[in-house]
Amino acid sequence: MSSIFKERKFEQPKSFKFSTGNLKKANEYIKKYPEGKQRSAVMPLLYLVQEQHDNWIPLAAMDYIATLLEMPMIQVYEVANFYTMFNKQPVGKNLIQVCRTTPCMLRGAKDITNTCRNKLGIELGETTEDNKFTLVEVECLGACVDAPLVQINNDYHENLTPESMEKLIDKLSKNK
Repeated sequence: MSSIFKERKFEQPKSFKFSTGNLKKANEYIKKYPEGKQRSAVMPLLYLVQEQHDNWIPLAAMDYIATLLEMPMIQVYEVANFYTMFNKQPVGKNLIQVCRTTPCMLRGAKDITNTCRNKLGIELGETTEDNKFTLVEVECLGACVDAPLVQINNDYHENLTPESMEKLIDKLSKNK
């Protein structure tokens, strides 16, 4: 489990399988790699699991990927745990990742984080009671020229102000 999330109890599913459509995608990803190098598909397959399984990757899915790629389970665990973009525990429907590196901090990232904390009533690493939002701070999101920014799931929101962040949260609260 990544240290950016607060420790909380949750249930791991006992099994995992790709949906028919995602299994087809997985096989297409695997075919892109040369014979004997199919293990290199581990990252796209982890992303596919995360998309299918409410934005987090259970242990059963890591085991499933290891079997699919014919690789030791520990190697899948290592990849999933090394990269912070893989969630190993449930997160809210909207995972708000506030960039905290120098350019963003100089341009108001702390205000963005505080706006999120106050508006959502949660601290960093926590999820709202309704499971709509999880708030974390992350390292560079790679759009320094448009700081401060947040990544919400797969979307970037740049040049934020506390006011624009509040409006964004309001929109997301209404499932827009």
